[in-house]
Amino acid sequence: MIVLNGGSSSGKSGIVRCLQAVLPGAWLAFGVDSVDAAMPASLRGEGGLEIGADGTVTVGPDYRRLSDAWARGVAAMVRAGAHVVLDEVFLDGADAQKRWQQALDVLWVGVRCDPDTAAGRETARGDRVPGMARGQAESVHVGVRYDIEVDSAGAESMACARLIAERYARPARAGAPERARSGSGPGRDA
Repeated sequence: MIVLNGGSSSGKSGIVRCLQAVLPGAWLAFGVDSVDAAMPASLRGEGGLEIGADGTVTVGPDYRRLSDAWARGVAAMVRAGAHVVLDEVFLDGADAQKRWQQALDVLWVGVRCDPDTAAGRETARGDRVPGMARGQAESVHVGVRYDIEVDSAGAESMACARLIAERYARPARAGAPERARSGSGPGRDA
């Protein structure tokens, strides 16, 4: 399993599509947008997923419960042998990472994008509340440990995907962090 974490409009979805093209075998792609699309309309707003006028995101208990159940389902697919690449936004930083640490072999990828570039992409998309990308550009990475980080503002999606695929192909070396662009973090855990 490969988990990409980055803020809104950081370029994760493009990298995921490129990873599906360059990784060996067939990989399923899931992410924050797919779980959000599956949620009932009743969980948009108070008690569910609230997006403030400034782009801040608050996750209510009912939304969180269903999202956690979805994560357990994705983890079950991985344990059953499916290759999964996940596009995530760790709104709770390191606490959000813990939900995916369910005895899975995960390559943790930080997708960095400077706030100005992310905000420009957000404006071009036209489907996000202004301020979300800028607000998440750094906050989603707080306390999160990565095997590799890529800078999507300084490289095309395919170049980022190739770096990630190369890192995935290498076995972890205990105590030897791998770096790409401005990367940091531990070696890949088994």
